[in-house]
Amino acid sequence: MSKGRLLSAEDRERLEAAIGYTFVQKERLDRALTHSSARNAKGSNYERLEFLGDRVLGLCIAELLFQTFRDADEGELSVRLNQLVSAESCAVVADDMALHLFIRTGADVKKLTGKHMMNVRADVVESLIAAVYIDGGLEAARGFILRHWSARATRADGARRDAKTELQEWAHSKYGVTPNYRIDDRSGPDHDPRFTVTVEIKGVAPETGMDRSKRAAEQVAATKMLEREGVWQKVSAGN
Repeated sequence: MSKGRLLSAEDRERLEAAIGYTFVQKERLDRALTHSSARNAKGSNYERLEFLGDRVLGLCIAELLFQTFRDADEGELSVRLNQLVSAESCAVVADDMALHLFIRTGADVKKLTGKHMMNVRADVVESLIAAVYIDGGLEAARGFILRHWSARATRADGARRDAKTELQEWAHSKYGVTPNYRIDDRSGPDHDPRFTVTVEIKGVAPETGMDRSKRAAEQVAATKMLEREGVWQKVSAGN
């Protein structure tokens, strides 16, 4: 993350290539990447953009799912929508675009880790969507969203519930206990960490997951256990 400085012309060019859109008013891109903690950011940070971007993302994803899954009922569409617009999904998009290199923050935000930092990255993605929408209209925003969400929207496991919630309900029903998650390792630099987490249920062999955040690693471990125990059907790597 950058501390205080505006985007350079080179930074804007790299970001616009990743976004797939060239801004008419460049300051909109700067604002979308400015956290409220950045110096002189009052009234020019991404908070209002985040509010709008969340709604534009929801509309475009709902439209995509409605057109893609023509036989799905409202319940399945809702599950898929909630997963795709979640903070975790938005944060993954941010990581794919390496947005952490360009977000303007104050020193206090640099101390945030884990879920809090994930939320910052997710907020910036929603802010970018709003900035594109304001600058270029709905078609431009839809183009950015389809570029980064289309493949995710068609995944075979997209209609699944939250893995940790599913595992907890299964463990309560079958064993009368709650799953326990343990962090085994944290590696990698601060901007690109890797967490290794083990989930344990008394009477069941443990499973381990690894991902960019503690929460995501827990989801991986929970998913592996659900698939191994036959609660969920295993999704092949090609899906």
